[in-house]
Amino acid sequence: MKTLIVLLGPTGVGKTDLSLHIAKHFDTSIVSADSRQIYRDIPIGTAAPTPYQLQEVTHHMVGILQLTDYYSAATYEKEVISMLEKLFSEKDVVLLSGGSMMYIDAICKGIDDIPTIDTETRELLKEKYRSEGLERLCSELRIMDPEYYKIVDLKNPKRVIHALEICYMTGRTYTSYRVNEIKQRPFNIIKIGLDRPRPELFDRINSRTLQMIEDGFIDEARRVLPYRQENALNTVGFKELFHFLDGDWTLEHAITKIQKNTRDYAKKQLTWFKHDEHIHWFHPDKEEQILSLLDSNIN
Repeated sequence: MKTLIVLLGPTGVGKTDLSLHIAKHFDTSIVSADSRQIYRDIPIGTAAPTPYQLQEVTHHMVGILQLTDYYSAATYEKEVISMLEKLFSEKDVVLLSGGSMMYIDAICKGIDDIPTIDTETRELLKEKYRSEGLERLCSELRIMDPEYYKIVDLKNPKRVIHALEICYMTGRTYTSYRVNEIKQRPFNIIKIGLDRPRPELFDRINSRTLQMIEDGFIDEARRVLPYRQENALNTVGFKELFHFLDGDWTLEHAITKIQKNTRDYAKKQLTWFKHDEHIHWFHPDKEEQILSLLDSNIN
C-alpha cells in the first residue's frame, strides 16, 4: 500500500527542517501544502524553502504561480491528487508538508465539488468589493444564502466573495454544494503533527519575524505593492508592511502587528488541527520517535 506522510503544524513550529530529514530518510520528495508558498516572487514573506533546501530535496507546488493567478483548494486537490498518482508510480512513500488547513483537508478528505468560477464573475465580485466594501457584500450574502451567512467568518472577504461568486454564477446557494462527503483515497495516510509549548512557539514566531525583516522582507513587500489587491497577498506580513509603506504605521508598529497576527494565526491552526483525532503529535525535536513511528507503520 502506498503511503502519504502528512507533516503539519502551526506556522513557525519547525516543519521545514524536519520535512527534509523525513524526505531523505524515505528517499522521496516533498509536496508543499502551503497556500502562499505556491506563489513565486514572495519567498521571504512566505518563509519558503531556501534555494539550498530546494536543491537538497525535490519539492513540488512551491513558487509555481504568478501573484495574479487564480487558485483554490479545489484546484489544489485536483492537481496534487493527479501528481501523487505519478509520484506513487515511482515511490512507495511521499511526504506532504505544510500548515494550510484547507489544502491538507483537500488531499486527506477531499472537498466538495464546487464549480470553478469564470473570469467574468470573479472580476465582477472583485470590483464590487473594491467599490462597495465588505459590509455591503455580507448584506447580499445574507439575502442570497442565509444559511451560509450564519456560519461564515464575515470578516474574511475571501470566504464571503467566493460564496457570492457561486450564487451569482450558478443561481444556486453556496450551501447547496457543501455536502462534506469524505473521499476515499487509494493510499494510506499517516499524519504527524508538530507542536511546542506556547512560550517557545511564540518566541520562535517573534524571532522569525525579525529575521525576515533582516533578510529583506520590506524590499520584497515594496516590489509587490502594485499587486496588493491580489488574494495571494491578503496574508499576515504583507498586509502590515503595506500599512508601513503607505506611511500609516511606523516600522516598529508594523513588526509588532506581524508578530501578534502570526501568533493568532498559529493558534487558529492548532485549534483546527486539534479536532483531528488521527494526528500523532510530537515536539519537533523528537525526530527519532517520529521516524520510529513512521517506520513501524510503513515497513
